[in-house]
Amino acid sequence: MDPQVPTLAVDTVIAITISSVFLLALLVGFSVLLNLPKLRKSGRDTLTVRNLDESLGAPARYLPPTAPRGPADQLATPELLEVAARKSR
Repeated sequence: MDPQVPTLAVDTVIAITISSVFLLALLVGFSVLLNLPKLRKSGRDTLTVRNLDESLGAPARYLPPTAPRGPADQLATPELLEVAARKSR
């Protein structure tokens, strides 16, 4: 067996590892760099506009942490239940 074959195999593995680590670092760096603008302050007086309501002056309203989650029964709304109660009389 040629003595250069093991050296060539080790050098190939090292080169692939180094290039993979470089590409991973490049990907992570660009991801962090491109996500930094999302951390800017938003509001009426800033250049960052996250939604149309915010640019018109009303702050964004988010659901509280205690809001119910999960599938909603769209046929059991108060309005439809009221109509069904009136029809059943």
